[in-house]
Amino acid sequence: MDYQDILYAEADGVATITINRPDKMNAFRGQTCEELIDALNRAGWNADIGVIVLAGAGDRAFSTGGDQSAHEGAYDGRGTIGLPVEELQSLIRDVPKPVIAKVQGYAIGGGNVLATICDLTIASEAAQFGQVGPKVGSVDPGFGTAYLAQVVGEKKAREIWYLCRRYTAQEALEMGLVNAVVPADELDAEVARWCAEIMERSPTAIAIAKRSFNAATESMRGISSMGMQALALYYGTEESQEGVNAFMEKRKPEFRKKIK
Repeated sequence: MDYQDILYAEADGVATITINRPDKMNAFRGQTCEELIDALNRAGWNADIGVIVLAGAGDRAFSTGGDQSAHEGAYDGRGTIGLPVEELQSLIRDVPKPVIAKVQGYAIGGGNVLATICDLTIASEAAQFGQVGPKVGSVDPGFGTAYLAQVVGEKKAREIWYLCRRYTAQEALEMGLVNAVVPADELDAEVARWCAEIMERSPTAIAIAKRSFNAATESMRGISSMGMQALALYYGTEESQEGVNAFMEKRKPEFRKKIK
């Protein structure tokens, strides 16, 4: 695939996949998801690759989720909601290699979900995490909710989704959402250290361990499939569209006026 939205590089057994849309805060559209899927398959089944790093270009954002400018009742690609996000999320889990999220800035919305699903997350002190779905007429009704609760606990997961607050890297570390936090200028080196350690371990043992971890939460794939179908219906409502319109118009949404 001729990549337009991502960068792909391999070095020392590490494949680095970078969402390259810094002007959009690395928000992803249909094309972005297709390229991420291709790159994950390319790296995930290459015997020479032992670790995959998922990153965002620039200094401001890892990813801020679905590109709202490509969302009008549905996104601009394939899949239940116009983004093959179910396939992308599942693939991060399915490839037999650890996937490390390198978060240098905002990991918000769908970006926060991607960082959560990755096996490990290493963040800069400048990173911020959080969800925005209920603020913009959306939600991740699968791994983004159910699996998040496995990671940070039910009470915290519900707080994250219901209130849509932002959390510092240190707060994310304390709740178990990330594995390590380092100064911004040390992020690349820290990720490289974690990758080097993993490269010294048995790849087969790690692949078995990853599948064993996944087995305990595999039912969430079905929850996600059913939830995305409901989300597709929700996107067709005035309530959801109010969220998108308010975001694009830079105003506060008036959801409750749309459900009377």
